[in-house]
This record gives sequence, structure tokens and C-alpha cells, in this order.
Amino acid sequence: MTRLILTGDVNLMGVEDATVPFARVKADFKAADLVFSNLECCLYAPAGSHSVDHEGFFANPTVAGAALTGAGIAVVGVANNVNYGEAAIEASIAALDRHGIAHTGAGANRTAARIPAIVTRNGVRFGFLQRSSVYWPTNHEAADNATGIAVIRAHTAYQVPMHKIRPEIPPMNRPGLPPVILTWADPVYLRWLREDIAALRQQADIVVVSCHWGLGREVLAYMTEIAHAAIDAGADVVIGHGPHHFLPVELYRGKPIFYGLGSFSFHTGHGGRKHGDWIGLMADVEWEGPDLSRASFQFVRHNDKNETTVATPADEPQAVAEISEASATLGVRISVTGNRLSIDLTDGRTG
Repeated sequence: MTRLILTGDVNLMGVEDATVPFARVKADFKAADLVFSNLECCLYAPAGSHSVDHEGFFANPTVAGAALTGAGIAVVGVANNVNYGEAAIEASIAALDRHGIAHTGAGANRTAARIPAIVTRNGVRFGFLQRSSVYWPTNHEAADNATGIAVIRAHTAYQVPMHKIRPEIPPMNRPGLPPVILTWADPVYLRWLREDIAALRQQADIVVVSCHWGLGREVLAYMTEIAHAAIDAGADVVIGHGPHHFLPVELYRGKPIFYGLGSFSFHTGHGGRKHGDWIGLMADVEWEGPDLSRASFQFVRHNDKNETTVATPADEPQAVAEISEASATLGVRISVTGNRLSIDLTDGRTG
């Protein structure tokens, strides 16, 4: 059996004691073969002061690195909206390398940012790729000769609803009719992702694609387009993160898509604002040889000590109902199994 734990946003800004953030989940991590997280901060100490009103989340490189390694987080994705600034990105990558933490999603140029992280555990090769569709339009995307993150551009259009495409949309004879918002992935960037996954498929036994995306609690069309394209290209599991909410789960061609894992360790956010008592997901996926045998998750919370804690389904009846109902609209049944929620692997779309 091969077991992988996947988490959403980890932001270690302001952490002074490396043992604190993951103290209550460390045992869960140790039980898995490998743990992957979206690292939503740079391990970087700016030379001067940095205003929290400016983009970029900076965590003490020594303390944050020790927190990650001490918890057993072996691989991180670094393509996200706060992994920002040439000096910060390059210093953070160097710090991750010093701590022996594998990473993917940023680099000195586009080629480097697209390189996967490949880690072997117990003879199984895990491959990871991360992309962001949430990023700044200048000096953020990695280019042929510029440091930055690996992205998938997505586009937005606003359509006057001439047809009854959803029950709640009123007829066109009403002034002030709101538009339908359309989103789609840029075909060039989507092709690059497919090519990178196909290449990684030749080097890894299990392929994970991680995406920083989303707006609120809705699964937008471009997110589904990217997730399905990733699985069609050879990914075994797709995870999403970014909106700091948990989102539905889908099963596509027998492969799980966690559209939103939410926050996992996130005490301070934009503008120095303290993040409250959020709820996120800790995904847990297992394989017997090459075959997926279980896909499940647990809810996680955050306490005043900046510790991530595991919450049981009995503790979170509203969250259980919300994610079960939302996932059912995508054709997936979720059931409570002990202290976790399990995905029915017989469900899902075939393509």
C-alpha cells in the first residue's frame, strides 16, 4: 500500500517556534509515505522592512524550514499569488534546497519553474507539478529569461444570458439582467501542462497536479477544464487551493479531484489580518500497486495557538452536509467512515 497526504495553503509568516504549527497533525503525517503542501509563503528575510500591504508573504527561513521538515512535509508547491518577487523567490528556493525540501512551481526562468518534483519513498516514485492561475500581471509569471512562478493563464468573459441556461436566471425582458461569467484556460498554457504531465508520467509511478485557482466557493469552468485535462494527460490526482474555503470533490475517469483543500496552516494573511477559525481539508489517498484503493479526507481547524487540529465529522455536521451536497452535484457520493469522509470510487465521470 502507498499512502499520500495532501494539504492546502501553508503560510508560516510570524511563526517563532517551529514545533507549534503542526504539533497536532504530526502523527498523521508520519503515518503516510509522503506529505505534499502548497507553500503559501516565501522562506525569505527581506533586507529592509516589508509592508504587509504589499504582495509577498515572507517567513523566517530557518524557523519555517524547521517547521516543515520537523512535521515531515517533504514536498511543496510554490506556484501561488504570494510567492512573489525575484529576490524572494530565489532566496526561498535556496532555503528549501538547504532544508532538503523538494519543490515545484517556481524558478529562475519558465523552464525551471515547470520542472517537476520527484521523490521516491519505499520504491515508489511520486511526481508533482504545480501551476497557478491566480497571479499578478507584471513581474510574477516566469518567462524565458525572468524569475517567477509557473502559471496557467485563464480568461474571463461576460455573456448576456439569451437562453435559460440555469433555473435562477430571469428572462431577457428585465432591465439590469446580470451577465453570465464565462472562464476558460488559455490553450497554449494548457498544452504546456499536458506536455509536462506526459513527460512526468514516464518518470513517476504516481503523478499529482496541484493548482492554485478559484474565486469563492464556486467551481469555475476553467478549473474543471484544467483538472480534466490533467487527468487525461496522465495525472493520478488533482488538488486545488487558493480561496481558503473547502470545495467539492469530483471523480473523473476514476481519479480524484479535490477542487479546494482550503487553508491548512494560515494564521496571518493580507494586510496583516489574522485569519479566523477556518476549516480546511487534509486529503488522504492510497494505492495498492498502481490501482487507487481509497480516497478520503479529514476536516482541519486552526486554534489561537496557531496549531492545525483535526476535526471529526461529528464535530462538523454543517461542513459534512455542505461538501456532500456539493460533491453530489458532480456525481460523487461521500460517506462518513470513522473519523474521516470517504469518496465512493465507483462514482464519477468517465470522460
